Amino acid sequence: MKHVHFRFRRLHIWLLTATTGTLLFGPSMVQAQTLTLSQALERGTQAYPFLKSKQAEIQSAEKRVQASRTDFLPSVIVQDQYTYATSNALNGSFFPNEGTSISTSGGIRPDNIYRGTTGSFVSAVIDWRIVNFGRVKASVKAAEADLNRSQTDYDNELFQHQIRIIDAYLTLLVNQKLVDVQRSNVERAETFKNVVDAGVRSGMRAGVDSSLATAEAVRARLVLLESQQREQVQRLRLSELIGQVQAGLRIDSMRFYTTLPQTTFQSDSISPKNPVLRLFQSQINFSSARTVALQRSMLPSISLVGAGWARGSGFANADESFAMDFNRGLGYQASNYLVGVVARWNLTNSLRLKHDARSEQFQVERFRQLYNDQQLRITRQNREAETQLSLGLEQARQAPVQLRAAQQAYNQAKARYQNGLADLPTLLQSFVTLNRAETDGYVATSNVWRYLLLKAAAEGDISLFMNQLK
Repeated sequence: MKHVHFRFRRLHIWLLTATTGTLLFGPSMVQAQTLTLSQALERGTQAYPFLKSKQAEIQSAEKRVQASRTDFLPSVIVQDQYTYATSNALNGSFFPNEGTSISTSGGIRPDNIYRGTTGSFVSAVIDWRIVNFGRVKASVKAAEADLNRSQTDYDNELFQHQIRIIDAYLTLLVNQKLVDVQRSNVERAETFKNVVDAGVRSGMRAGVDSSLATAEAVRARLVLLESQQREQVQRLRLSELIGQVQAGLRIDSMRFYTTLPQTTFQSDSISPKNPVLRLFQSQINFSSARTVALQRSMLPSISLVGAGWARGSGFANADESFAMDFNRGLGYQASNYLVGVVARWNLTNSLRLKHDARSEQFQVERFRQLYNDQQLRITRQNREAETQLSLGLEQARQAPVQLRAAQQAYNQAKARYQNGLADLPTLLQSFVTLNRAETDGYVATSNVWRYLLLKAAAEGDISLFMNQLK
């Protein structure tokens, strides 16, 4: 009857949990989904919003490169205007540098007349900087360096996200195993409690044994609940990393608890292809390219310029007479053109650019030292991962020995207790030792794979980990 009551209570708790999960997450969330590690990585790299933001940043950098290349083209500006104005001016025209229109005028009037009439003016101006001493090319290279920095930033973030997914996968997997261990431990504790209670009722055991057995059964249930809590937290964390929070996510244990990874590595040196190092190197390259672009911006430029324009006026100015015709000013009456060569050199702006270029050189040195700092850190992490992996493998090999010894000790203590040759505290100690040995076995195996993941992260090569699963 107690067995039936306990199973009914477990079924009631399961139904309550399932109902609560449905209310909180919806029907689609509680449907079990079994994922392999490769599937989790694929989903995470495709659906994670932060990675999509990095992809958008790359596309933005690509457009900046295209925009910088348009600086090779000449500047062509056209305009057409109709005005109402006076006409008191001097003869002559000139080309305004960086301007959009041509200064035009009529003859000198002996007196200023402030009555206005209509006028029209159309112009086209071409300014082609044919000699810029590498300024445009340096700007394009700076934009390309920025694009490369954005790409390596995405590659690094993708790599780090894959590492986080694998770590969350391994953590969830070991928590699932620990839940299974604690569930078996609860069943073992309940069975043991029922045996002790029967002995107490028959007068063969002291009443204190029943209290101790009850306390151990409750402790086992508390440990199970704690394990289930950690498992659910890790499940939500993994589902977040793959792009959709799901309470019913299930993962495949694959080969993680049937084999141990091999530890033969070709070299313990850090490759410059490590995503983190590549990111810092790209920042050095970008800052260096910006320095060159700023230095080239201080140089002069030589432009070919050309313009054509036509105008009309409602003023008549023949023989110094003055007349106004409103309709006449809406049409073009005279046209001109202008061609030439212009040299420009902004001398005062060069002073500011000189300081900007020097500032950027210090940024280059800053990123170079940050690169060295990361290289030291990654080298330390690589050596540390190798040490942990070597010791972790030895621990994983010793775990089955511990489990067999704990199982034998529990069986012997149980038999001695049932025959009245041992007291309950001795049996409870073997009970706890067996539970710890079962837990240690899964934790030790999981740690080996996590140390291998640390090695792959330090090397910057995720294939070191994934190849062990083939």
